[in-house]
Amino acid sequence: MPFSFPKVYPILDAGVIPQVGWAEFLKRLGGELAEAGVTLLEYRNKTRSDADVLADAAILRVALPAGTVKLILDDRVELVDRAGFDGVHVDAGDATPAEARRLLGPGRILGTFGGSEALVEGILKEPADYLSIGPIFPTTTKQTTKAPIGAEGVRRLREEAGANAVLVAVGGVTLETAPEILAAGASVVGVSAAIFRAADPAGEFRRWVAALD
Repeated sequence: MPFSFPKVYPILDAGVIPQVGWAEFLKRLGGELAEAGVTLLEYRNKTRSDADVLADAAILRVALPAGTVKLILDDRVELVDRAGFDGVHVDAGDATPAEARRLLGPGRILGTFGGSEALVEGILKEPADYLSIGPIFPTTTKQTTKAPIGAEGVRRLREEAGANAVLVAVGGVTLETAPEILAAGASVVGVSAAIFRAADPAGEFRRWVAALD
């Protein structure tokens, strides 16, 4: 995979953002994030229709140019082409990584859930470019029954995965805890609420990058 993963992976979850003036918010936010230097962003919307998701995707694609920013769509692999996005993230209950890769082809980014207490059986043989792990700490952004694994869990999963796997640590990571999680073996920290609930998300992203780089 020629793409170089950044240390900070913003995950824009529609559930953490007020829906008033949504389209204008997305347009403004996308432009601000592009100026802030975002190179990878996931858009997650579990509740709205395919048509609504595609409308949002069109706004984000214009605001975050394809030559500069890789956009990942959560779950809806069948919409990636129409959205003009660069990849998809699939979890349990979505398309399997093999099915997603077949639909995406070889050139797009594919992420999937890699494990919590232990790696998912056979996951390292799946055609995924990165594996999300966690939750690292308690999180309100995404519903899960899994217990937080902390830095020790990250170390355990890194040992299982080996040195080459791209592990994206998600769930409750803050700027204060991110250095410990990266030191424990995460390649990337995936961040949703800590950035997008800030008064200035683009400024908060810059703060994360400055601290972690």
